[in-house]
Amino acid sequence: MERPRVIIDDTTLRDGEQSAGVSFTLEERLAIAQSLAAMGVPELEIGIPAMGREEQEEIRAVAGLGLNARLLVWCRMCSEEITTGRALGVDLVNLSIPVSDQQITHKLGRDRAWVLSRVARCVTEAREAGLAVCVGGEDASRADPDFLLRVVEQAQRAGAERFRFADTLGIMEPFGVYEVLSRLRRAVDLDLEMHAHDDLGLATANTLAAVRAGVTHVNTTVNGLGERAGNAPLEEVVAALTRLFGHQTGIDLKQFPVVSKLVERASGMILSPQKSVVGERVFSHEAGIHVDGLLKDPLNYQWIDPHDVGREHRLVLGKHSGRHGIRWAYASMGIDITAQDADTLLPHLRHFARSHKRAPCTAELLTLYGSIF
Repeated sequence: MERPRVIIDDTTLRDGEQSAGVSFTLEERLAIAQSLAAMGVPELEIGIPAMGREEQEEIRAVAGLGLNARLLVWCRMCSEEITTGRALGVDLVNLSIPVSDQQITHKLGRDRAWVLSRVARCVTEAREAGLAVCVGGEDASRADPDFLLRVVEQAQRAGAERFRFADTLGIMEPFGVYEVLSRLRRAVDLDLEMHAHDDLGLATANTLAAVRAGVTHVNTTVNGLGERAGNAPLEEVVAALTRLFGHQTGIDLKQFPVVSKLVERASGMILSPQKSVVGERVFSHEAGIHVDGLLKDPLNYQWIDPHDVGREHRLVLGKHSGRHGIRWAYASMGIDITAQDADTLLPHLRHFARSHKRAPCTAELLTLYGSIF
């Protein structure tokens, strides 16, 4: 049976741009929005109106593209920002408010009763202004569970269509995520969204646990951009939802390399070559036993078909290569060598890899072959 669709609400243009030192130009913002919509991302969080007139104009510019995606902006839970958000041509506002005692007391200088009344008033106000509303529970992962439920219930009564559970500090683990969101799912009818940060390297795992618990929406960013250690990466979440859970997202996985490179250039945040799914080396193989297995049958060392995510396998010669890899490399250049030839070349290849800290290029392999044979 086909699993229900999970809605990806990508926040590259909001939380992603909040990465320290990252600032997109208007042209980059438009290109990223168009690329995300083209690959089938159904929702985009595209900015923070309170940042000022320039930000508001850029939000309007994205809205003016007529993308096949629902657009939302991030606002604080106050009348002024609701008024501003209303005039930007977006479909939905995320009205954010702290829900942990730590932030309610030490950030806002308020109490729980004030938060509940604020949610009731501002959500009603936004709905009367014609806006769809997501209530963003900032620092929800540190909130008292009973009070958190009261906030979500208040949001539902006031007319919000969604509640965003924000693990603002990235302190949760999958078992705890599943427990708290399962409880919310049983208690309320409105949509639930998971917003995970990666401070412990668990953002993707926490997002998947939230989906298992019944959330309908998840936040992501391309390449995992975001505050501090970043957010749940779009490429990891979509690949995992599709391959592990059988969920439909409507997103074309083959577009990942293009979008990843676009965001890498625009952000200036250089990816690790071993970044899952989109890293330069994640479908590269050097170890002899792996190369031998892949050449016999890709399924021996392949779980995600690289072609499914717009990639391809690359066999690399280096210190850990074996004779099968060497014979394959030379065969791809039209040179048929014997197993004995490969054994002769192997120590020279390993010496090259140790001294140069890289694999030899085609010309260097030909030179090596010519110097020996």
